[in-house]
Amino acid sequence: MPKDMNGKICLITGANSGIGKVTALELAKLGAKVVMFCRNSKRGEDALAEIKQKSGNASVDLMIADLASLDSVRRFAADFKAKYNKLHVLINNAGIHYPERKLTIDGYEAMFAVNHLGHFLLTLLLLDMIKASAPARIINVSSEAHVFSKIDFDDLNLDKKFNEFQAYGRSKLANIYFTYELAERLAGTGVTVNCLHPGMVKTNFQRYSKMVQDAIKKAPPGLLISPEEGAKTTIYLATSTEVENVTGRYFENLKAKKSSRRSYEREIQKKLWEISEKLTGLA
Repeated sequence: MPKDMNGKICLITGANSGIGKVTALELAKLGAKVVMFCRNSKRGEDALAEIKQKSGNASVDLMIADLASLDSVRRFAADFKAKYNKLHVLINNAGIHYPERKLTIDGYEAMFAVNHLGHFLLTLLLLDMIKASAPARIINVSSEAHVFSKIDFDDLNLDKKFNEFQAYGRSKLANIYFTYELAERLAGTGVTVNCLHPGMVKTNFQRYSKMVQDAIKKAPPGLLISPEEGAKTTIYLATSTEVENVTGRYFENLKAKKSSRRSYEREIQKKLWEISEKLTGLA
């Protein structure tokens, strides 16, 4: 059953559309103070107004930042800490899928940078606040796509070989490595860290990939689920009393399950953490 979220501060990245927007709305309905981390101010303002109206909760805030820029993430974290003194739930939800190789302003392959590095930096910059707010929860939205990928540390920026599905999958695998390593490091702090596969959700998230769009059009009825269905596991992990002491797990359809065998390799978890610290300037 859901906890009473009154007085709880929840931060959600990518909260202006898709499952992020549904998550923000449902948490606002439960009485939480919701902070929406969005990249586009117009879409963010539209979503903010809709969520306030539908939830009847005026305690919804919009903050603009871009996960594709590490400086933007740093500024966001500083602004957030200046505005708030607690953070009970962090939901790293935002994600992108590009059909071709793009580089961010920092020079990193975009899917790896946005889906993993931006969230890695955001989480660690806010970690002291999260620990001080315990009991607290960190939730990373991953994907079943991780099972088809691995991380090649000799070609981390995909200079040699790029495939859109491999690149996306490895960014989602990185989410899981990060979840498991962070859960280990936070053992005993009262902060839980879990990740999830939301299901095959029909959103505008795949709008850049013609191949994915064509596959969606040809998908049999019932294969793709709505954002409302896709958000259920995220909301469950953010609010349910059943998982208040569960950490370091991968969920699908409200249940813990095994992620790929590769995702449990402790050496890779640690190596990715160390490299991510260097790439984000935290080391």
